[in-house]
Amino acid sequence: MIYFILISVLVVLIIGAAVYAIRQKDLLYAVIATGIISLILSILFYMLQAPDVALTEAAIGVALTTIIFIITIRNTVRFEDERDKKDKFKSAVK
Repeated sequence: MIYFILISVLVVLIIGAAVYAIRQKDLLYAVIATGIISLILSILFYMLQAPDVALTEAAIGVALTTIIFIITIRNTVRFEDERDKKDKFKSAVK
């Protein structure tokens, strides 16, 4: 019973972090949210008795990918621009 409740809480946290990452205008916070998603996934993999997958997810998903995204954001623009989004949508519709 506790196992089911813990998995349910972790799944709700993943969904919440995913929605936060999608809605966030600050790209740094969105990357941090995706890192949190990877961390929760690695915990879930460990609970589902896949420690090798959990370690790989923790190393690649949490550490390496997050660091690469943060370095990329540091070298580009941190905030998403609404005008760029509208221009891309207009060009895709044409």
